[in-house]
Amino acid sequence: MKFQKRTSGNDSVLIHPPGFYIVAFTSLSFINVYLVFLAFVYTVTVIFNVLVIYIIVSDYRLHTPKFVAVVNLAVIDVVLSSCIIPSMIKLFLSKDNFIPFNLCFVQMFIYYCFVSLESFALAVLAYDRLIAICFPLRQHSINNTRSMFVILAIIWSACVGVTIFTTSIMTRLSFCGSVQVFSYFCDYAPVFRLACNDNRLQWACASILSLFNLAGPLSFIILSYACILLVVFRMKTVARRLKALATCTEHLILVAIFYIPIMAIFFIGLFSSGIDPDLRVLSLSLSTCIPPCLNPIIYSLKTKEIKTRVLALIHKVKFTR
Repeated sequence: MKFQKRTSGNDSVLIHPPGFYIVAFTSLSFINVYLVFLAFVYTVTVIFNVLVIYIIVSDYRLHTPKFVAVVNLAVIDVVLSSCIIPSMIKLFLSKDNFIPFNLCFVQMFIYYCFVSLESFALAVLAYDRLIAICFPLRQHSINNTRSMFVILAIIWSACVGVTIFTTSIMTRLSFCGSVQVFSYFCDYAPVFRLACNDNRLQWACASILSLFNLAGPLSFIILSYACILLVVFRMKTVARRLKALATCTEHLILVAIFYIPIMAIFFIGLFSSGIDPDLRVLSLSLSTCIPPCLNPIIYSLKTKEIKTRVLALIHKVKFTR
């Protein structure tokens, strides 16, 4: 492989290869079955999320803060899945595991940007439940459609800005040795570990980015539900308590599906160095691909308003036939 030499701002020579080779699942015998499963997951993800987006956007009665947040989550799910799953299927089906240098960082940016947005989208849904339950009389003045758009604009700007910075500093690294990335995509940590110059800045950014993406939103969600539980337990009747908690059930399931696998993989990797690399990559890929598939099924399509619109749409399609 012929490496390209480039000059950085401080006149030091940077060595950039033409690209990287994604290496994973070398010891798994059921990889073809897994690829079929991923294709099914991707199809379900796109169909159901696009359906949710179409229903909410086309019905002005659903143009409320809650459903603006739901559309935001659905858009993020489609982009995140489209960034990862088709490339994984192509990579392991065609055995063409080479990814050009610049395309590697484009994929890295999209993935980490939208994982960040996914985490914050769950926090926004927790915020919506917090206002609805803890401040019911002031709900429409505190959490209106305009304020929801402002919140989402700030989150998108922050996630895009932070990810642009963390991805751009990767181009300051020199890659003069191995170009094999042990992951299922052009992953941040496996790439900067290949560098032959100082990568402490990239390591620090990876650590800070993890706190920004995961610990921050998760902490907000936990605090939100602590406040919600305090308010619920002060309600006078059991029926009111159950009704309030029922509105939070689907969201808590989404939070569990997204955060528990990531945290489990992190702690297993932290305390057990003997975990098989392929199994680790398999677990990580599942933790990325499954939540976008389940989100619209568990949360959106079980919501009464959306379920009603879906049934009406199905009835309309049958009637026109």
